[in-house]
Amino acid sequence: MPRRFDAAFFRARAFFIRTSQMEPEKEIRLKPKMSLLNGTTVIVGSTIGSGIFVSPRGVLRGTGSSGLSLVVWAVCGVFSAIGAYCYAELGCTIARSGGDYAYIMEAYGPFWAFMRLWVECTMVRPCSQAVVALTFATYVLRPFFPSCAAPDESARLLSAACIGILTFINCYDVKWATRVQDIFTLAKLLGLAIIIATGIYMLSIGKTENMNFENTETDPTLIVLSCYSGLFAYHGWNYLNFLTEELKDPVKNLPRAIGISCVLVTLVYVSTNVAFFTTLTTKEVLESEAVAVSFAEELYGRMVWIVPVFVSLSTFGAVNGILLTSSRCEITPLRLIHAGAMEGQMPRVLTNIQISRLTPVPAVIFQSLLSLLYLTSSDVIALINYVGFATWLTIGAGVSVIPWLRWKQPERPRPLKVHILFPIVYVVLTVFLIVMSMLADLVSTGYGVLIILTGVPVYFLFVYGESKPKAFQVTMVQWTAPPPLHCIAASLVLSRLLADYELRLDYFFVASAVVEGG
Repeated sequence: MPRRFDAAFFRARAFFIRTSQMEPEKEIRLKPKMSLLNGTTVIVGSTIGSGIFVSPRGVLRGTGSSGLSLVVWAVCGVFSAIGAYCYAELGCTIARSGGDYAYIMEAYGPFWAFMRLWVECTMVRPCSQAVVALTFATYVLRPFFPSCAAPDESARLLSAACIGILTFINCYDVKWATRVQDIFTLAKLLGLAIIIATGIYMLSIGKTENMNFENTETDPTLIVLSCYSGLFAYHGWNYLNFLTEELKDPVKNLPRAIGISCVLVTLVYVSTNVAFFTTLTTKEVLESEAVAVSFAEELYGRMVWIVPVFVSLSTFGAVNGILLTSSRCEITPLRLIHAGAMEGQMPRVLTNIQISRLTPVPAVIFQSLLSLLYLTSSDVIALINYVGFATWLTIGAGVSVIPWLRWKQPERPRPLKVHILFPIVYVVLTVFLIVMSMLADLVSTGYGVLIILTGVPVYFLFVYGESKPKAFQVTMVQWTAPPPLHCIAASLVLSRLLADYELRLDYFFVASAVVEGG
């Protein structure tokens, strides 16, 4: 066994020696290869997901009428576009990987940057994955329980199975994960195309009686909570900022990609909801656990199976997409985690890669375990409120960097400069959303605040300061990744070889090294 490991290690060592001797123009670094079309598809693909199948009931519950719910969907699109426009200035001014984590780090320092990282890793990503997995279970189980809701235990068990299967796929082979994503993304687009095309036909024959403002809700706190459900579906518009270094001519292409994609996504979401209301009453939408299935049952007859199949495939792919993007340094969101680990604010084990299959096993497992923890609740609306509170708190903090830097660093070069009114209005509206949501649902937001505050002792115990006793530092390294001594030695050698590229390869898994040695 040691010989096989040594063979694998020395082959890897030879490879890294060769890469260390590369000419400067051939060094391993991020290069701008993404066009305007690529940037637009990143945002559209990241935003349009299962949210459109999850959120209609939550939006309608807070608005009371189909008319106001359509207004909320449009307003959420405009609100997201303003935030994305502000992020375009940040992406061009602070051209670093890590997105809003990097912006907050530069403006407010390491503590607030760590809190942004903590919220993303412990709430936003795993909770979003739990919501999508529950939606997948709801649509899969609907044919077996056509006249009532599926048992809560069945839904959660199927959600856990979905997460477990995709965890294995993402750990085993990245090609499997990307193939799953390609296939299921196509299913998502086909499902939406069928629904929108049906809605256009229903409008053409005059089916508009369900679209009105009857029973409109007047309680502003409930309307704000409906915005959380709508904004959950728009989440993802900021992902291109994690790829600023790889976008060609970002000063020109970043704002263009944001503008095009936000318009497209808003049109798709509003059109889908209009299609639902051409057939379903507000009461039917509120009582339905699976709105798209109820829509299909009214219109498609024997072909009713088409929509639940496509939606189930879409949500399955969305769970895979969250795992895929949350556990890889090559794809947008884990640039946040990777950037945090490079700053010493995350366990380095989360940036490790299993060397025979080149998959980020620790990050995938970490993400999945947290998602399973959130499955202790099957209330999708409550989980969306968790995500909404945390997401808009941190995104509002990111946008607030613009006026802060305008004040602190007025002479700083800004290739793209938005009018100062946009970030100010956005931050004010974000604060309003957060305060009103706390008044409307004190329990859910209270739990959210408690989860966020757990990051404070974690920061001061494990991250803050560099003067901790050496024994404490060694112990923490052993807790986050306890490899055998010869693996640590191999890691140290490779880390020195990679120092010129600011790349750190801290630990290897012995088992994977043995397999590679074959």
